Amino acid sequence: MSINNIQLTPFLLQELYSNSLVEILSQESELSTLSPASFSFLGNNRKKIIILVANDETLYLPDDQLNFLMGILSACSLTMEHVAIINIKKNKNVTYKTIEQELKAVQIILLGVTPAQISLPVEFPKYQVQPFNNQTYLSATGLFDIQDNKAEKGKLWNCLKQLFSI
Repeated sequence: MSINNIQLTPFLLQELYSNSLVEILSQESELSTLSPASFSFLGNNRKKIIILVANDETLYLPDDQLNFLMGILSACSLTMEHVAIINIKKNKNVTYKTIEQELKAVQIILLGVTPAQISLPVEFPKYQVQPFNNQTYLSATGLFDIQDNKAEKGKLWNCLKQLFSI
């Protein structure tokens, strides 16, 4: 019998990997105790940064816009681990209150979404960092319009530097 043909029994595999099996099960039980949000989002929301988009065609964003957004996040030293992307066209019950209650949002970036669309009781111009309700908001045009427009990219970048203290 060669070393490449060794077959282990299920009992022996369990004994060899008992610590890692226990850790996986404990992580699953911790995840099951978390209450799920009443809407779907992309990302893990570790830093409580919410990015709201409006797109009819896809669940979140088309690939090119998602890649562009990933580049923006990377420039801000963020990843999908830190944020939650919510498409308000696919989640009709998203309001500033539900975002606050369910996701404990600290910073909310509106990309192609107006404050009125999330029932925010204040209006503010695009590309202005706006504090409200112990949260910070930033409204900008949609990613499709920003992607190929150098002036819009510059405006967004200046606001992101202020928002994230870059």
